[in-house]
Amino acid sequence: MKLFTTVIAAACIIASVSTGNAQPGRPGPYVSGFLGVTIPKDSVVLTDNVGIIDETVNFDAGINTGVTGGYDFGIVRLEGEISYKHNEMSGIKDNNNANNSYRNVDGSVGIMATMFNAFFDLSNDSPVTPYFGGGIGFATIYLSETNATYNGTRSIIYDKDDDTVFAYQVGTGVEIALRPRYSLDIGYRYFATDKASFKNSFFPTSGLKMESHNVAVGFRFKF
Repeated sequence: MKLFTTVIAAACIIASVSTGNAQPGRPGPYVSGFLGVTIPKDSVVLTDNVGIIDETVNFDAGINTGVTGGYDFGIVRLEGEISYKHNEMSGIKDNNNANNSYRNVDGSVGIMATMFNAFFDLSNDSPVTPYFGGGIGFATIYLSETNATYNGTRSIIYDKDDDTVFAYQVGTGVEIALRPRYSLDIGYRYFATDKASFKNSFFPTSGLKMESHNVAVGFRFKF
C-alpha cells in the first residue's frame, strides 16, 4: 500500500508538470494498461463434508493489473477489459466452532476477468476529465490448493480448482491529459462476482464470492 501511494503521488506530480499546455484528448480508438491494488472483502465458504462446514476466508491486499481497448465517442467511452487480480489468504475462521481456528493458512485466489465497460466523461476545458461508469462480464476464479493447521493437524482445506461466474464493476476516476494522444488514468473500481462452486475435490466447496475495492494508475494511448 505504501508503494502504491508513492506511485499515485509520483503520477500526480508527473501530471502536474506535463499538463501545462495539454488539452483533453480527442475522440477515437484507444488502448490502455493499468496497475494497482485490490483489497478484497471477507468471503463465506461452505464445504460439504457430510455436514456443512461454514467458514469465513480472509484475504490480504493484492495486485490488480490489466489492459483495455475501446473507442472514445467524446462523451461516452465503450471498451473491453481483461484484468487479473491475485490475493493471498490471511486466515480462515470456522464459523461452526468459534473456539477453534485455522493456523498458518497457505492458499490464494486469482481472478481473470473479461469485462465490457461503459464510461461517461465529464469533459471540460481543463486537462483533467472526471468520469464514472461500470461494466459486466465474466470472471474465472482460480482457487489454489489451500493448507492449514487445525486442532494441531496440518491438512488440505481446499483442493485446487476453478470456476467461471458472472462479474460486474462500477467506478469513477479522472483522466489527466499529458499530450493529445497520451493521458494518465487514476481510477477506483468496486468489483464483484457471483458465487463460485468448486467440485473437483472429495469435499465440494461453494459460496466463494469475491468482492473488492480496487485502485489503479493507468496509461492511455489514443490513435
